Amino acid sequence: MYLVRFPGNENKIFNMDEEAVGAADSIVTEFSSYEDFLDSQITPLDLYYLEDEELARQLVELGYRGSGEVLKREEFEARKQAAEASRLSKRSQQKTLASSGKDLKDPFLIALAQREEANRSGKMTTIIFIRDKNARGQVSTRN
Repeated sequence: MYLVRFPGNENKIFNMDEEAVGAADSIVTEFSSYEDFLDSQITPLDLYYLEDEELARQLVELGYRGSGEVLKREEFEARKQAAEASRLSKRSQQKTLASSGKDLKDPFLIALAQREEANRSGKMTTIIFIRDKNARGQVSTRN
């Protein structure tokens, strides 16, 4: 669920769809700590009237003040850990090559297998020219 603030102090709570989940994930990756997240929602005018940063943070945490989504500390930390775990799993996930485990005998397939990892990672690009003859012996070139 997420909170949307409207002018005139009207607030509405909505169920989170994928877009809202993506926005919440960007919140936890944008801020290094929960206090930084709370501070981002406090305006200079809030600090002027409240005269206490900790009180302003408490009001934001309770949802009375602030200009964005309300997250509890536990929810922020859980999302932070989930985002970190997702980032680590993407980094450590190794894609299996299509040529791995294959006994290749054709020189063309062997050359493709040697280039596969570099092509997949974007370090290399391979262009293959194919020359084809039809039943009449006519040659056509495709790339």
